[in-house]
Amino acid sequence: MSTGISIGIAEKTERTPRLSFWGLWNMSFGFLGIQFGFALQNANVSRIFQTLGAKIDDIPILWIAAPITGLLVQPIIGYLSDRTWHPKWGRRRPFFFVGALLASLALFLMPNSSALWMAAGLLWIMDASINISMEPFRAFVGDKLPSSQRTSGFAMQTFFIGMGAVVASLLPYFFTNTLHIKNTAPAGIIPDSVKYSFYIGAVVFLGAVLWTVLTTNEFPPEDIKKWEEEKLRKSGIFHGIIEITEGIFKMPKTMLQLAVVQFFTWLAFFSMWIYTTAGVAQGVYHTTNTTSRDFQDAGDWVGIMFMVYNGISAIVAFFLPVVAARIGRKYTHMLCLILGGAGLISMFFIQDKNILLFPMIGIGLAWASTLTMPYAILAGALPPNKMGFYMGVFNFFIVIPQILAAAILGFFIRKLFHNESMYALVIGGVSMVIAGFLNVIINDKDDKKILGHK
Repeated sequence: MSTGISIGIAEKTERTPRLSFWGLWNMSFGFLGIQFGFALQNANVSRIFQTLGAKIDDIPILWIAAPITGLLVQPIIGYLSDRTWHPKWGRRRPFFFVGALLASLALFLMPNSSALWMAAGLLWIMDASINISMEPFRAFVGDKLPSSQRTSGFAMQTFFIGMGAVVASLLPYFFTNTLHIKNTAPAGIIPDSVKYSFYIGAVVFLGAVLWTVLTTNEFPPEDIKKWEEEKLRKSGIFHGIIEITEGIFKMPKTMLQLAVVQFFTWLAFFSMWIYTTAGVAQGVYHTTNTTSRDFQDAGDWVGIMFMVYNGISAIVAFFLPVVAARIGRKYTHMLCLILGGAGLISMFFIQDKNILLFPMIGIGLAWASTLTMPYAILAGALPPNKMGFYMGVFNFFIVIPQILAAAILGFFIRKLFHNESMYALVIGGVSMVIAGFLNVIINDKDDKKILGHK
């Protein structure tokens, strides 16, 4: 594998021709597996932590592994993938494959954790591995597609993210209620329904990523000789550190505007992921006993709730480019986030588990837009030869709010809300509504093209 400065890769429009529907399908299919892993993690890791003895206010700190690994891994992987070329494996695909291999191993091991410290450690490994695969997929769209097709490219990724999450979120409930596999176990033991779900996730993750690796090609540097010369001239860890640091302080203006929106958006989603199981168990099933059938049923129902919002996002993904063509990408994103925030807030007032499915519609809209619009807007504002690096740096504004949430949510829930977890979802809902209105500050450079203006 060669490394060096990526000169001339995907810099000219003629090198990024429009792809057919199946071309978009193949290049995005790997996200089915990636989100399969993320969905199992998001819906079940808090449940695993509590089963292994974690207290309610300990959960955010245990989850801090996920954002910290993203903060460290994604910019580095983006930087390296910008500077990678292999005649057979290409530019981004080596990272897809290595990350999938490691993530699949972590998915297999996670439900076999025998102690809380082991589960926490495996979350670090799992999240780092998923990030190795995921970050280059965002840059992949910028590499291969012209600006006029990028919204569709990210929307196709969103479709597979939704489909993967639907199936993954449903699995524990399916094993329990259809195959009658136990969702209860002695104290400190992960139920079989959760174990089997993670085993299937490991296989799907690796298989889906391999599909993209084997069916999709990449553009080589236009001038291999010049590229190799740059590799020799600008190589080494010290130079890499300098270039990464300089790049962070020279972010495009549009990226900074999107960063503010991302901050409040991801504070909301992180609150939802880590507290929905506890909140539903307390507020609807009226239990905090992790060995009880009611608690495990609550965990299964949260999987159904997450399946619904991910299913909505998969369906909506195909309509987002149409709406964006009419009202613009930033106003599309604004509308979706406001509806999602209202959905999160409404969960506080709901006592019936079936009615809890309705807020998932708004959350699904917000999720679909969050996975599509910011990246489509950002791709048009980035220099092509630093697409991977800046997509990685953009992750800062996803993980920093998650780290903040992990640091403060436990305190607020314990001290101000007497361990009533549903209040965390209200905080998240308010944050998402704020994110929606902040879209007014974004300057989308490609908006005139998208809206059909000259």
